[in-house]
Amino acid sequence: MAEKAFLNLTDVSKAFAGVQALGQVSIEVRPGEVVGLVGENGAGKSTLMRILAGVYRPDSGTLLLDGKPLVLHSPREANLQGIGIVFQEQSLLPNLTVAENIYLGQEKEFSRWGVISWPALHAAAKRQLEKVQLPVDPATRTAHLSFAERQMVELAKALALEERTERHLVILLDEPTSVLEQREIDILFERVRALRNRASFVFVSHRLDEVLHISDRVYVMKDGKVVAQMPAAETNVPELHRLMVGRELHSEYYREARQRAPAENLVMQAESLTSEGAYRNVDFVLRQGEILGIAGVIGSGREALTRTLFGFLPHSGGRLTVAGKPVRLTSPDQAAALGIGYIPRERRVEGLVLALPIVTNITLASLATVMKRGAIQGSKERQLAESWVQKLRVRTPSVDALCLNLSGGNQQKVVLSKWMNARSKILIFDHPTRGLDVGAKEEVYDLMRTLSEQGMSIILTADTLEETIGLSHSILVMRDGEVTARFDATPGKKPAQVDLIRYMV
Repeated sequence: MAEKAFLNLTDVSKAFAGVQALGQVSIEVRPGEVVGLVGENGAGKSTLMRILAGVYRPDSGTLLLDGKPLVLHSPREANLQGIGIVFQEQSLLPNLTVAENIYLGQEKEFSRWGVISWPALHAAAKRQLEKVQLPVDPATRTAHLSFAERQMVELAKALALEERTERHLVILLDEPTSVLEQREIDILFERVRALRNRASFVFVSHRLDEVLHISDRVYVMKDGKVVAQMPAAETNVPELHRLMVGRELHSEYYREARQRAPAENLVMQAESLTSEGAYRNVDFVLRQGEILGIAGVIGSGREALTRTLFGFLPHSGGRLTVAGKPVRLTSPDQAAALGIGYIPRERRVEGLVLALPIVTNITLASLATVMKRGAIQGSKERQLAESWVQKLRVRTPSVDALCLNLSGGNQQKVVLSKWMNARSKILIFDHPTRGLDVGAKEEVYDLMRTLSEQGMSIILTADTLEETIGLSHSILVMRDGEVTARFDATPGKKPAQVDLIRYMV
């Protein structure tokens, strides 16, 4: 007989501006259980997590915690009930220190007569950081951390609940592994297993193999509803994919059959390109229509290299040529003027102005195309935006919808529309499928093949080696700031993952 559920949601519904995000969703979580939650972007997973975390209140339905009705008005109330969340978008405040973020709202624990004991706060924060094996000073401002480090601080913040309450915990993990290396993922899963005697987990991820690896049961969501629930041991990745998107996961995932040899003319070339402290002596050529993949672990120099190519980090040595002319890119504006676009990994921070509508975001990088006598032509701007929304199949009620309210996959399409509207000739894709479900990923792969066929050149840093190998015409491997290997990735002759790993570590 199955153990009695500790957390119950029954017929929970939620709508935003007339759009139904959740429709009569029912799930249960048992004591010490890890429940996986999967579905395409926009399926309702994040809305459900925010209801459990006290960010949203449901329009209807009931929540029970340990058999008692649960009504949450804020994340603080959720914390007091032993419920913590690691947000996909990260909720840390960059102007505060790591310690202040971990105990935000809990300062009274470390105060006397209204004065905070900083040594006590830092000591407590250090204990939490040790749980996730993150060797940073608790007094460090969060803005100075890398994206992956910030994600580990988020985890530490959620795990701090175990020292603040004697209650059985519920920890919500919303895409916690999307920016982590394998070592950090192993640490996370180790902590999940270690806490199962006093915590239950809800684990949301687009990495279906990870969901099956760590979960006891899996719920599948589609269009705001639960469409399936099964033990993790009784399903597999292809079956979850079919339930999520309504079709089988097929062998042509990366559209390799559409890969064509690039043209001979060079659109970009680097010779002994160097940025002190980041990378050195990098050589490569990029041809018209080519997808050039750059592989390497965090700290290998590949991310710094791509930021140089868009003017964020000017090179200090060597030579960079664009369209046959030597350049030293000192700003993104300069790169954009040369026909270079950038699809950032942190699309919500660097790629979009979330509080502005789709129509405004699409024309941000090319305002001159909709200006006349110093004023924006609203009708022309709208026509262009509607055209791109249709071409890229952006799911939205209208081009007036705020980008904040779009799913991750549709946000990525708006970023891509922005640079395509600017008529970019070179696109830098920095982890373009991070946080996207398998269906949205397929759409991105399809778009990349189409762009390549049309003569667009692409520089790709991907989330996985499988993605790098499947999409690229050629691959550079970087380690410790240097190029350690080059591979041809012609269909039928693509390197194996182990071939790349040999030069990465």
